[in-house]
Amino acid sequence: MKKTAFLIITGAFLLAGVIYFSFDGTAPSRSMPGAELVKIEQKWELPKILNEISGIAMMDNYRIACIQDEDGIIFIYNLKTSKIEQKTEFGASGDYEGIALVGTTAYVLRSDGSIYEVIDFANQTTPAIKYTIPLKGKYNFEGLCYDKKNNRLLLNIKDMDKDEFKPIFAFDLSTKQLKPEPVFNIDFNDNVFNILEVKKSGKILRPTEIGIHPLTGNIYVLEAKNPKLLILDPNGKPLKLHVFKEEQFSQAEGITFSPTGDVFISNEGKGGLGNILKISLD
Repeated sequence: MKKTAFLIITGAFLLAGVIYFSFDGTAPSRSMPGAELVKIEQKWELPKILNEISGIAMMDNYRIACIQDEDGIIFIYNLKTSKIEQKTEFGASGDYEGIALVGTTAYVLRSDGSIYEVIDFANQTTPAIKYTIPLKGKYNFEGLCYDKKNNRLLLNIKDMDKDEFKPIFAFDLSTKQLKPEPVFNIDFNDNVFNILEVKKSGKILRPTEIGIHPLTGNIYVLEAKNPKLLILDPNGKPLKLHVFKEEQFSQAEGITFSPTGDVFISNEGKGGLGNILKISLD
């Protein structure tokens, strides 16, 4: 009996030793069914102040406007120098989740649906204008982009009361009002979600960002928790679902595009430094 106990204890210590010495400090990532590795063309590790980066918008070929979800500040990050070159304070602390640029004006989305208009944000001389979204029910907003063709902003909903679909709302820039009905509804029963092999519900897609490809007009809907990227055509019809590996996308919160269509995704730090990735998709 003593010999058996001794062998069990010895075996346990040996196994623990193997695990300890083979562990490289990074816990193994779980992956959703259908997860794929993506080609990362370039990576920028961000300063600590952007660990909570939650939204990005391309200004030109090498500068990106960034927000983080704690402070009312727009950061201009330079991809050439890998440095923050400017900060613009537009509001108090809050849960900011998206940024869109319309010329020299920035629009910033707060999770409660409030939209801040920051005119000439790089040389701000006037206070930001706040617009409140009058929607009934509980909505958690995450993600904002400029729809130039229709002169509007598109807004993602991460979570809501119902889980039949995920709506995309539009904020009309001519009237500065939210359209009361969604312009698109993402149906969880669409065949594009079949690769996930999981029960189809409101948790199957919890968007954190939205963007429009400058060349195709396709709509890109990003998720962070179980990282994935849903591509819709300009009419809101699902085209393809990319499921990402967590080892590459720790918490994908932002997406933007260069004028030539290059894709950039930002990740919150999640225990380390936040980053911006330039990626290639098949």
